[in-house]
Amino acid sequence: MNNLLLNTHNAVMTITINRPSKLNALNHETLTELDEAISQAIGDESIRALVITGSGEKAFVAGADIAELAQTDAISGLRFAEFGQQVMNRIENSPKPVIAAVNGFALGGGCELAMACHLRLASENARFGQPEIKLGVIPGFGGTQRLTRLVGKGRAMEMNLLGDMIDAQRAHDIGLVNKVVAPSELLSTAQAMGEQLSQSAPVALSMIIDSINHGAECALPEALAYEAKAFAVCCATEDKAEGTSAFLEKRPARFSGK
Repeated sequence: MNNLLLNTHNAVMTITINRPSKLNALNHETLTELDEAISQAIGDESIRALVITGSGEKAFVAGADIAELAQTDAISGLRFAEFGQQVMNRIENSPKPVIAAVNGFALGGGCELAMACHLRLASENARFGQPEIKLGVIPGFGGTQRLTRLVGKGRAMEMNLLGDMIDAQRAHDIGLVNKVVAPSELLSTAQAMGEQLSQSAPVALSMIIDSINHGAECALPEALAYEAKAFAVCCATEDKAEGTSAFLEKRPARFSGK
């Protein structure tokens, strides 16, 4: 891949967006490679969790590639937005947990990429924002929608209408980020979290992700019924038998994903 670096350690794949000269901006080629990498990881039984980060010290992803964006019209703009949304949806709906390790600017498409991940870690020097308004456009990869669901309508309106950046602590305070760590600890913390997730029952992890994603879009009675069915699926797995046996026998569980 031209714009990604892939590394796997202890069942955790780290995907690094590697366009430092462009502050890791998302062009069509990078989105295509990211889509392929996520698809490959989902289909690889040896991988149980993923981390997405950016190369260099300045940026996670500073947004869309402005030079490419400048060439779009209504038709190509629609196609670009729909493709970006497809990639973000693949990440959000991945049955394997995906952690964003935000190491710097997460603006525009970068903020949207982080929001599509299931968990978000940020270094103390990270900055978040949806500045598309300053380019005369709006977010196209889910920035008006996922941000609203994560931080509420009022704060989403503020970030999208004003286009200003917020720092990592503010992002944590409003619920956009799960945890803020020192820059030197970001990747090790993400790896440790990934390894913790990799030790959990894969089917149960996927059912949690699916139940939360589904339930967030429907009324509570329907969401609870969906959760009950997902619970039933887990009860029929070998992992459930292993987990309960391990607890009763006072030993660590060894989950197989079956």
